[in-house]
Amino acid sequence: MTINLTKLSLSLASAALLVAGAPIMAKSMSANPMVGGAAMYPTKDIIDNAVNSKDHTTLVAAVKAAGLVETLKGKGPFTVFAPTNAAFAKLPAGTVDTLLKPEHKPMLTKILTYHVVAGRMTAKDIAAKARMNGGKAMLKTVEGENLTAWEKDGAWYLTDAKGGMSRITIADVMQSNGVIHVVDTVLMP
Repeated sequence: MTINLTKLSLSLASAALLVAGAPIMAKSMSANPMVGGAAMYPTKDIIDNAVNSKDHTTLVAAVKAAGLVETLKGKGPFTVFAPTNAAFAKLPAGTVDTLLKPEHKPMLTKILTYHVVAGRMTAKDIAAKARMNGGKAMLKTVEGENLTAWEKDGAWYLTDAKGGMSRITIADVMQSNGVIHVVDTVLMP
């Protein structure tokens, strides 16, 4: 099966970030939100937390298939835009099964590393960067291409390289080696 990345272009969803100094999301900076019905612990790494989220089983399977577990358990820090199972379900039928096959590991790795930015970028950091750049923050991914973060009506969105948009649904899930922002759509390089 040939995977057409143009057809895979999808968007991301928004989450709470700080805009013009006003908090959009009511959450204590000291307590992580629950994700996928599980507590997320700032003392655990990205992988150790992700495996407990029932909403991220597809992402965890993909990270394993791509051989990225040790990397995301590493020192980092990393900012991960983590698609939910529902985000992966938006892809055309059969896409996830195809990507998980060993012969598609390079493409899977490219897609997954497009969801990772080097460094720890909190919602507040992303909002500050956007304010400094006319309302849009360009985020260089580990894959090498950019994501664009922007705010509209109190929600934060990411635009991928194909022009797809997605919203951040849960921001600032702190990890020992970075931060996760949950997104509702798989981003495409």
